[in-house]
Order: sequence, then C-alpha cells, then structure tokens
Amino acid sequence: MKTKIEKKLRRKTNPELVETIIACKKNPAWLDVAHLVSMPARKQVALNLRDINAQAKDSQIVIVPGKVLSSGNLDKKIKIAAFSFSSSALTKLKKSKTEYLTILEEVKKNPDAKDINILTKRISRTKE
Repeated sequence: MKTKIEKKLRRKTNPELVETIIACKKNPAWLDVAHLVSMPARKQVALNLRDINAQAKDSQIVIVPGKVLSSGNLDKKIKIAAFSFSSSALTKLKKSKTEYLTILEEVKKNPDAKDINILTKRISRTKE
C-alpha cells in the first residue's frame, strides 16, 4: 500500500495535502487515512454534518478524509478531524462548540490513532 501512496503523492501539488499524506504514511496506525487522503480529488469524501452525526458515537474522534459540509446539525459531543471544512460548516461547529482540527494536527496529537472512527460513506436518504 505504501508504494501506491508514493505514486499518488508524486502527483499532488497542495503542500498541506502532501504534508498530511507524509505524516500519515510514516505512522502505521494512520496508513489507511494516508491511502484515503491520497485519492484523486473527485473520489475524496465530502460528508455533511448530518452524515457525521448519524455515524458517530459520543466522545469519539471522527476522521473525514475529505471535506466536511454544512447540511444538518450535530447533537453529539465529538471531535472532528478532516482535511478541509466548508465555511458554513465551520460556523455551525463553532456555534455547537464542537472541537475540530485538521487531520495533520490530529496525527501529531494522537500518533497511536486511539478512539478514531474513519468515515467514508454518506448516509443515503429516502424521500418521504
């Protein structure tokens, strides 16, 4: 898996993304996150707050290997680490006093990847 990540890393031009992938790749506990973050931008995950709220449990560290979007609300006390956040999602997170940070910051704070939940799927909604 590390060689695939290396090949994908050569194509990346965003310095923050490159630094995040390298930090995740160096730590075996974060290797899955490195793989997900190094995917092409069109395949990266974009999750709404509603999707995160549905999949997360209280006092959990949620990793979103992509972007957090603002649709929906959070009613759980969780910590969110993502590669990026939309500006309206940041506003909602600040109002709800939810702790948020980048994946790179979380890798540095939590090198053993304890209590993390990597979210990669949207919750499908049926029309009522």
